[in-house]
Amino acid sequence: MINGMAIAICYLIGSLSFSLIVGKIKGIDIRKHGSGNAGATNTLRVLGIVPAIIVFVLDMGKGIASVLIGSWLSQGTLWVTAACGLAAIIGHNWPVFFSFRGGKGIATTIGVTAVLSFYPAAIAGAVAIISIFITRYVSLGSLIFTTLMPIIAVIMGAEIEIIIAMLLICAFAVYRHRSNIRRLIRGEEHKIGSKR
Repeated sequence: MINGMAIAICYLIGSLSFSLIVGKIKGIDIRKHGSGNAGATNTLRVLGIVPAIIVFVLDMGKGIASVLIGSWLSQGTLWVTAACGLAAIIGHNWPVFFSFRGGKGIATTIGVTAVLSFYPAAIAGAVAIISIFITRYVSLGSLIFTTLMPIIAVIMGAEIEIIIAMLLICAFAVYRHRSNIRRLIRGEEHKIGSKR
């Protein structure tokens, strides 16, 4: 019962969509502007760098908090800890507080994976940052990050619970980025810093 409560709590934490909260403070629904995505990148496009940094840090923070809460409440049971991290990402993507219309979960994923399996996340993150710097495609960097993580986790001999969690995280990212993938294939994806 405690394990189920931990997962439910972390889903609710994930459902706190900070781009929507910051947008509402500014008097707008972020989903009706820019790319329409409720996340840090679209916050940058619509509201600017300071609100985007705030959203990114808070979204990442709820991923970190969820993994720590899961570990604490389950007394370190790895599958519960991983499930709590996944629950936070699911909450971000499909938030109960915002009609299940959320973001793509990358900032929250960074927070989750940084605690869950630091080295695979750090290596994949470094490659993703380089790709974003070179191509200016945030979506491509996000997909590289989430795709590399399970591969690196396997190479580094991570526990099976971690590998399964990272595979699911990758699946979530691909599903949420499916429109971006189509635009990348067509050469129509928006670059960071460019006008829409």
